[in-house]
Amino acid sequence: MIPRSSTGIPPWSLAIAAMLLIQVSNALSVTVIEQVGPAGTAWLRMCFGGVLLLIIARPRLRSIRARDLPALLVLGLVTGFMTTFFLAAVERIPLGTAVAIEFLGPLAVAGIASKRRSALAWPLLALVGIVLLTEPWHGRMDLVGVGFALLAGTCWALYNVFTQSVGDRFSGISGLALTIPIAAVFTAPVGLPQVLGGNAALWVLLLAAGIALITPVISFGLEMLALRRMTHTAFGTLLAIEPAFGVLIGLLVLSQSPTAMQLVGIALVVIAGAAAQRGGGRQRVEPHPAD
Repeated sequence: MIPRSSTGIPPWSLAIAAMLLIQVSNALSVTVIEQVGPAGTAWLRMCFGGVLLLIIARPRLRSIRARDLPALLVLGLVTGFMTTFFLAAVERIPLGTAVAIEFLGPLAVAGIASKRRSALAWPLLALVGIVLLTEPWHGRMDLVGVGFALLAGTCWALYNVFTQSVGDRFSGISGLALTIPIAAVFTAPVGLPQVLGGNAALWVLLLAAGIALITPVISFGLEMLALRRMTHTAFGTLLAIEPAFGVLIGLLVLSQSPTAMQLVGIALVVIAGAAAQRGGGRQRVEPHPAD
């Protein structure tokens, strides 16, 4: 269970733990994708995750105000399709490459939010790294997979913004317990048909439930707790190491070995992310007393 209070625990450590867990869950999802497709896998993760979070957090629905609904609905929408698009990318391109391309989303947010114009150059450096990762000169770049990763990155950027907004409004992970069921509803039209048309055997469902415990329950919960105490820029800077985590987990779990050129590409993405923004802790925003 995720602790309701993270006081005393550095927010950066929560974010790093969340990043590692997310990549582990994405790697484990490959087996489920083979049985029920990427959208089906994402939907199952949202469904099981939503149930687990409702049991753990037990959010009080009466504390929701009308002005909270837009942020909750948008966060649920982008959370569901961030996972759906990303798993669709992982089905077609290596995990580390997908993470690096997806990372362009939050990196762009960090650059735009910066007060320094020079920060806008870092997304361009990351783009150079992406080119080295995909190696288009070999004629084997999967444009569909790249497109899915870019869509996931757009959702990821919005996810970071709205996670902080919802996290400020609701205590602990109660906001997450409300948005993941919403994500399940939004992704049902694309996910449910793949589950019904695939191999939804008991072992597949149990594996999906186990992955859901890792992500979204634990990892997204840790992210929400971290974002409540960090600026967008600080969090965006810390996220720079996530592409490297994607390569590492892809190597250890999926045996996806990057080439020397691709390692250089990952290094450029990480450098761009780390240099794009510097920031510190965010002053804690107390949730509404009704929570």
